[in-house]
Amino acid sequence: MSTHSPKSPMTRPSPAASVQYALVPARTLTLETVADRTGLHPELVRRFVALGLVDARRDAAGRLVFPLTAPATLARVERLRTGLCLNYASIGLVLDLLDRIGRLEAALRRSGARSDQPPWT
Repeated sequence: MSTHSPKSPMTRPSPAASVQYALVPARTLTLETVADRTGLHPELVRRFVALGLVDARRDAAGRLVFPLTAPATLARVERLRTGLCLNYASIGLVLDLLDRIGRLEAALRRSGARSDQPPWT
């Protein structure tokens, strides 16, 4: 005879925590690679990281690693510095504004809104 009563409530197992595995490690660039690709001295690249002008993180060994977009960001920083003679605080503000404009323009394109004016960037 079964001890399971047909009227007993069924308990559901609690959902397991979602685990995600990186199948392919994220590609990053080393400080030396970024310095070589941009023509900047590694110390200047470190200073830009400290000022928040370019994103970087530390790997398990404590070395700086950069996203693949870092050389383009640093080229933009250098163009703003040399072309407009901006100081680093101003460059940070300009980069934030340009990123915001880019996100707004992308949102307009996704929404299907059209303008008679070509994009200014």
